Amino acid sequence: MAGAERQALGEMSAAEHCLEQLVFGGEDQFLHRLGAGQQRGLSGGLLDDDDSSASEVENEAKSSFPPAKKAAWVDEEDDTEELVNMKHRFRKDLQKSNTEKNLSVEQLQQRLKEQFQKAMGGTPVWAEIEKKRKRKKDPHSSGDESEEEDELLRRTGNFVSASEALPKGTIQVKKCLDANHERPSETRLTTVQFHPSAQVVMTAGMDQTISLFQVDGKTNPKIQSICLQHFPVYKARFTVDGEQIVATGVRNKMFYMYDMMAGKILPVCGVRGLEERHIRKFEVSPDGSYLLLTGAEGYLHLLSMKTKEWINSMKVNGKAIASTFSPDGSKIYTNSDGGDVYVWDVRSRRCLNRFVDDGSLHGTSIAMSCNSQYLACGSSSGVVNIYSQNSCLQEKNPKPLKAVMNLVTAVTALAFNPNTEILAIASHAADEAVRLVHIPSFNVFSNFPNLRRKHIHMTQSLDFSPRGGFFSVANNKGRAVLYRLNHYKDF
Repeated sequence: MAGAERQALGEMSAAEHCLEQLVFGGEDQFLHRLGAGQQRGLSGGLLDDDDSSASEVENEAKSSFPPAKKAAWVDEEDDTEELVNMKHRFRKDLQKSNTEKNLSVEQLQQRLKEQFQKAMGGTPVWAEIEKKRKRKKDPHSSGDESEEEDELLRRTGNFVSASEALPKGTIQVKKCLDANHERPSETRLTTVQFHPSAQVVMTAGMDQTISLFQVDGKTNPKIQSICLQHFPVYKARFTVDGEQIVATGVRNKMFYMYDMMAGKILPVCGVRGLEERHIRKFEVSPDGSYLLLTGAEGYLHLLSMKTKEWINSMKVNGKAIASTFSPDGSKIYTNSDGGDVYVWDVRSRRCLNRFVDDGSLHGTSIAMSCNSQYLACGSSSGVVNIYSQNSCLQEKNPKPLKAVMNLVTAVTALAFNPNTEILAIASHAADEAVRLVHIPSFNVFSNFPNLRRKHIHMTQSLDFSPRGGFFSVANNKGRAVLYRLNHYKDF
């Protein structure tokens, strides 16, 4: 028995010895290579025997691969680099010198990327999140990236910075240099809007131009201007992701999409199922899925933002004046020229409720707070009724929480600030007809505007920055008047 065991052990030893010779080449050869490796290590770094053997195995494996096959067809045009004319009016702002006539497509994309990141103050948060999301989908990516994404979302989740409650009575406000100081409009501005995630503001107007400015409150440098020939801009808005701009004209049935990342202006016309002579008023849904167009004869048209195709239409009695989405994008609120307000379900396009705006004979504007708590309705008499959202969904004749009567001309612009502490109301029928209403006391701030120094004139559009630190008013003089609201520490 012991002899059998010794015989088995001997056989095992012989097998191991054979294996050792195959891997290391025998003891003598192994010692020889080890000594040579140490000699090399004196001059260029010590190599392990495992690394040496691994490299030999790797070289042997590489030599066993079949040779690379040649392509069956080669297109000569693939090797020809496409050049883009930089003298075009849409690309002049991207030139670094007058001698720069042409750029390759790759160079132009890099130039646009650099300009966009400069405007954003670096790579924006939403772009970093999107990049990490794509990596997460990659099966070869590591799991650490998803943890980094979660951490990023945790750090940027609170979009509105925490601060003490805004006191009523007076507001700490400072007049800054106009947002469009470097390029004021020659005619009436129709739009001012802050970028949803970057320190950038957009202006647009009757001079057929859309301009972007970086907002610092001191110099507000211009980033870019886009000219739309024979297209006075009635309204312009950023898409939810901040990468595109939607613009409608005064007397056009088409509209434009401007892709800021690609630097392309895309006309959208001939939407099947949409029969309108003019497309002017529109709203972008908060989730970025829909584009709501206000048509003639009380029609509201819902389009897909992705395909720009018509989905369905809704109709109010009389004429549809203004609309707004609920913050979650599930409902649409529309006021009519008859003083009624309609509440629509976006998914089914069904009217959920129709109520009478208290005391209103003709609706002119409408807005909903970012926390979905309040609905503000402006009328031709200058009165702004503020309702609770719950009463708007359940009652036919809801009573307003407050009727703000500080304007005497038609209310044409309404906007809540991001944390629902301020409601801005304005009219384009009179100079300095802008008021800031403190929420929830519903009292108007007594020190705004400063009537001794007239800056605002006839208000055409107004907006708050993403965290409420700035407030801008576009007027009929071609200026985007900018104010710093000192209570809010962030942009």
